[in-house]
Amino acid sequence: MTTFLLIHGAWHTGRAWDRVTPLLEAAGHRVFAPTLTGYGDTAHLLSPEIGLDTHIDDVLGVIEANDLHDVVLVGHSYAGMVVSGVVDRLPERIARVVFLDAMVPEDGQSAVDVLPVTQQMIDAAVDGWRVPPMPQQPPPRGLFGVTDPVDVAWLRSMLSDQPVRCLQQPVRLNNPAARTVPRSHIHCTAGRPDGVGRAAVPDGERVWELQTGHDCMITQPAELAAVLVEIALLGSADGATVCVVSARNS
Repeated sequence: MTTFLLIHGAWHTGRAWDRVTPLLEAAGHRVFAPTLTGYGDTAHLLSPEIGLDTHIDDVLGVIEANDLHDVVLVGHSYAGMVVSGVVDRLPERIARVVFLDAMVPEDGQSAVDVLPVTQQMIDAAVDGWRVPPMPQQPPPRGLFGVTDPVDVAWLRSMLSDQPVRCLQQPVRLNNPAARTVPRSHIHCTAGRPDGVGRAAVPDGERVWELQTGHDCMITQPAELAAVLVEIALLGSADGATVCVVSARNS
C-alpha cells in the first residue's frame, strides 16, 4: 500500500482529485487530497495574508496530524511550489515527490520567477491582491485544458480567486536531506498556453507525458492514476526516461 498526498493547484480545491482518488483506493492505496487555505470550504479565509508558506504549513499539518510516512507527494501546477517547500521541511516523511505539470522552483524563487507570465495576472489582480481564475479559451486549451462542457461546468463549481502573495512569496530550499528525495515529473502536452514554458528536467529524473490538457486529473483520471502507481513502485534511482502514455481521451 502506498500513501498518496495529492495537492491541488491555484484556484482549485481538493475536489479536483475526485476522479483519481477512488481509482487509487480501489487499487489498495491510501489517499489524502486536502483543500488548501483560501479555497473551497475555506474560501472565507481568503485574505492578502495567505501565501505560499500558508499552503506549505497546510500540507505539513496533514502529514503530522495523520502521522504519515513514506508519502508519495504529488503537486499539480502551482502546488509544485508547495510540495517543494514541504519536502525541504520534512524530507524524512516523503518517499517521492511528483511534479504534475507543475512549477519546479530553485531555492529563493517565487512562482513569478518560475513562470514570468504570472506577473501579468498579478498586475490585473482585483483589489490588488486577488487573482481570478484564468478565462476559458477555445479548444484545445479550454478551461485549464478541460473542454468537455459537462466537465467545464463541474470545474467552474470549484474555482475561486488566488491570493497574490502565493505567487510572490519565495520558497526556501536549503535542507541537504531534501535533495535525496527522488523526484518524478508528469507533463501534460496538449493545449499549452503561449508564454507558459517548462524548465529542463535535471538528469536522472524520469518524465511521463500525458497527451491531454493541464487538468489531467479531470480529463484522464485513469491514465493519471496508472502513472502514479507506476511511479510509486520505482526505486530510488530509476534513471531519466521520457514515457509517453497512450490517451483514450484528450
